[in-house]
Amino acid sequence: MVTLGSFWLPILLSAVIVWIASAIIWMILPHHKKDYQALPDEDAARAALRPQNLGPGQYNIPHCMSMADMKKPEVQKKFDEGPVGFITILPSGMPAMGKNMALTFIFYLVIGVIIAYVASRTLAPGSDYIAVFRVISTVTWLAYGTAVIQDAIWFGRPWSSVVKSLFDALVYALVTAGVFGWLWPN
Repeated sequence: MVTLGSFWLPILLSAVIVWIASAIIWMILPHHKKDYQALPDEDAARAALRPQNLGPGQYNIPHCMSMADMKKPEVQKKFDEGPVGFITILPSGMPAMGKNMALTFIFYLVIGVIIAYVASRTLAPGSDYIAVFRVISTVTWLAYGTAVIQDAIWFGRPWSSVVKSLFDALVYALVTAGVFGWLWPN
């Protein structure tokens, strides 16, 4: 059995490379540029929301406290009239890019530790590159990719955005698998 401690270098190196790949995907490549659309009258929407003094969090409209509320005619009318949606409100001010980038890197490290744990329990020392690559890429793709599918099913995330995120996850999985396969202990 391979010890988890023997994976410190592949965990760190794969997190660095995935972080760089993510930066390239989101800042340079064009495929996510149209994931979010502008509101037809953004200023009016902002003016309508500002007096509500919304704190950071997730909101939905219409809002129902229970399934029983959804049976009420006045609530059904709100759904029929629309809009129906989910809103995420962030703190006012410029986004904390440094903090978010650091948290993203920590997330990649955590995923790397989980991947290393699974690999250490399923692959023997000295396993060949392709066997390591197969296990690591599959588990990594699942870790990075599949959560977005529920966002499409339940929260209306466009399927085109989901497909692009699944592609991004595949890139991260292939990079991670390559690093682990290359540095797999004998």
